[in-house]
Amino acid sequence: MTARPSLAFERQCWEAGETTVVGVDEVGRGAWAGPLTVGAVVVSTRGRVNGIRDSKELRPDVRDELFDRIGSWARAWSVGHATAGECDMLGMTEALRLATRRALEALPAEPDRVLVDGKFNFVDWCPSRALVQGDRRCLSIAAASVMAKVVRDRIMSELAGDFPPYGFDSNKGYPAPVHRAALATHGPCALHRLSWSFADALPDAEPVPNAAYRDTDTALATYARMQSGAEVTLF
Repeated sequence: MTARPSLAFERQCWEAGETTVVGVDEVGRGAWAGPLTVGAVVVSTRGRVNGIRDSKELRPDVRDELFDRIGSWARAWSVGHATAGECDMLGMTEALRLATRRALEALPAEPDRVLVDGKFNFVDWCPSRALVQGDRRCLSIAAASVMAKVVRDRIMSELAGDFPPYGFDSNKGYPAPVHRAALATHGPCALHRLSWSFADALPDAEPVPNAAYRDTDTALATYARMQSGAEVTLF
């Protein structure tokens, strides 16, 4: 039986006068390629979308259905990305902060409170709270995990055609067998995180082209074009 997240934490904030409560969660931290993506969701105080869970516990078709339902129900939602190049340059903690800033800045109002999944509260520039297993306990965090996962998966599926050997449409940049085999044959592509230890053991191979994706502006513009537009007008 999977955990059923509730609005208990959001209600604590609302009762304290914190109107805009944002749940955030990330996906892609463990991937070898592609962006680190953070979802941000401001849930509605009215009604509820049944079936919201941590995205890792849901089948892809269920996530896709919930994506549309959450988008219609939430007061606002957004996503932010840190590119593979930014993950290399900044390290994962700072890249996570950067992607979260971008997600929060895309919302139409400043958060009164941010609810973060995990032990580590990396949102140290505004009122925030870290919740251990927040994606299993807190509805806005679970909803954010769904939105981030669906957006990132769609981006990786669409980019797969530009980098055919790696099978990004199926593995989404994680180290699956097809992905590992392609790295051994072709070396890394422009979507890979080259500072990670897996890259140290790669042969001197001819990389797959499309190096433009290492350019931050190009990558972010591509991600923004590919994702189903985040709704930021429901306040």
